[in-house]
This record gives sequence, C-alpha cells and structure tokens, in this order.
Amino acid sequence: MADKQISLPAKLINGGIAGIVGVTCVFPIDLAKTRLQNQQNGSRLYTSMSDCLIKTIRSDGYFGMYRGAAVNLTLVTPEKAIKLAANDFFRQYLSRDGQKLTLFKEMLAGCGAGTCQVVITTPMEMLKIQLQDAGRLEAQRKLMPETVAPGAAVMKSPTAMQITRELLRSKGIAGLYKGLGATILRDVPFSIIYFPLFANLNELGKRGAEGPAPFYVSFLAGCMAGSTAAVAVNPVDVIKTRIQSLNRGGQEDTYSGVTDCIRKILRTEGPGAFLKGAYCRALVIAPLFGIAQVMYFLGVGEAILSFLPQREK
Repeated sequence: MADKQISLPAKLINGGIAGIVGVTCVFPIDLAKTRLQNQQNGSRLYTSMSDCLIKTIRSDGYFGMYRGAAVNLTLVTPEKAIKLAANDFFRQYLSRDGQKLTLFKEMLAGCGAGTCQVVITTPMEMLKIQLQDAGRLEAQRKLMPETVAPGAAVMKSPTAMQITRELLRSKGIAGLYKGLGATILRDVPFSIIYFPLFANLNELGKRGAEGPAPFYVSFLAGCMAGSTAAVAVNPVDVIKTRIQSLNRGGQEDTYSGVTDCIRKILRTEGPGAFLKGAYCRALVIAPLFGIAQVMYFLGVGEAILSFLPQREK
C-alpha cells in the first residue's frame, strides 16, 4: 500500500539478514567473477567459472572459495540495509499523493537507493577484491612465472585489517574509496533497472488487488530483475574491479581512472572484455536478490521489533 507507514529499523534488520543469507550462498561464484574479470590476455589462468573454482579448491581447499567473505558478511548488512530501506523510503516519499508510482518515479527511487549505498559498497568491495584476487596472483606466480615481474612482492594471505592499515597509512581514507566513481556508475544504473523491474514483476504475481505476492513470486521476481540488471551493468563492473585491484602481474595494465581503463581494455583486449564474468555476476546477483526479497517480505525485522517490547513488560 502506498500509504503504509514504513518502519525504518525493521527494514534495516530485514536488509541485513537478507544480505548475510544471500552472500553466504553465492560468495564462491562472486570470487570466480572477480578473478575472471581481473584476467588480462597475457596472464589468463582460468578458462571458466568451473575451472576457476576447481583450481581454487585444489590450491587453497574448500574455504579458499570464501576469501574475503568475512569483509563482505560484516559490511553487507549495512550495505543491503541502506539499499533496500532507501528504496522503500524514496518510494514512500514519491507516492505521498496516494497515486500509483509512475515508472519514472520508480527509477528515481532506485537512483536514490543506489547513490546512498555506495558509502558502504566502495570500501567493502575495495577490500573484498584484494582478498579474492590474492589467490589468483599466487597461482599465477606458480604456474605462469613469466607473467610476474621479477622480485614482485605478492602477499600470500593478506587480511582485511592488513590491507586497511596499509591503505590508510599510504593514502588515507581516500585509499578505501578508490573506484568510487566507477562504483556509482555501476550501482546507480543497477538500482534504476532493478527496483522498478522487480516491483512490476512482483505486482504481476499478486493474489488479489490488495494482497501481497506469494514468497516464491518475490523470489523469482528478485532473481529475474537482479540478473537482468547485473548483465546490463557488467561492463562497468569490469572497469570497477580492474581499478580497485591494487596488485598486478608484470605484464598486466594498471589504470589511472575510468577513461584510462576503458581505453586500455579496448586497445589490448577488445570490446568482449567488458563481458568478462557476466554470467558469473548474473548467477551471483539472481539468487542474492531473490533471497533478499523473500527475507525482506517475510518481515523478520517487524517480528523481532514487535517481540522486544513484550519482553520488556
């Protein structure tokens, strides 16, 4: 209902729980996506998502697929909470007149949500990418030593705290926000596509004019809208991943910004490089947002908040 009062704390709880459940389920695929996107023509180590995961398990064991998961699980709660709650807030604000939201207003609400979330998303992905890509650089040094600069130091098993301290020491807070522009260019269009598409797909599955859609409809709508938006913005995700990766092999390009990254990728790898990891990203985002929407609409946060006052009595 357009006039339904939104409980912000409940939405924050729902978004946080949804993020934790979703990330836990799909993180290995996200790791494969990062490593595939970071591969350049002269240092291709993995041929596919399955090849990447198999080689990761062989070299690092099962838990090697969860490199960087701790950072994601810690920060995904505020990130998803901000994203989902902000979209809800903007949708409510834009429908104060009681009229059904137009497509433009739905896109505007999504734009606001995407803009709000980058405060958490940028440092989270900055740290996550370093941790996820560390294993690729280790394997590259062992299997393709000619692609690694002689004497280049590769930290074998960095921790999030080590990376954070080094970034803060060398570059200050700006070090954690490297790639902010690329993150905005990815997350704002993603939200503009995702939220209106989800809302309209979910609306199609409602049982009645006023009743909510069944949970499986919300799940499928979240999957379809998430995968569509993920593939649409994948070129920018490739750019963001490349810019945020601090360590490179000896024959791999480094980038000074979005424009420089686009130019070098087109020159050395061609337009097809912007689709690297697209199917992995779709496989990550589809269940992540499907699960998120189910958790969100189940109203776990509302149940928790309604229970707390009863305990106080």
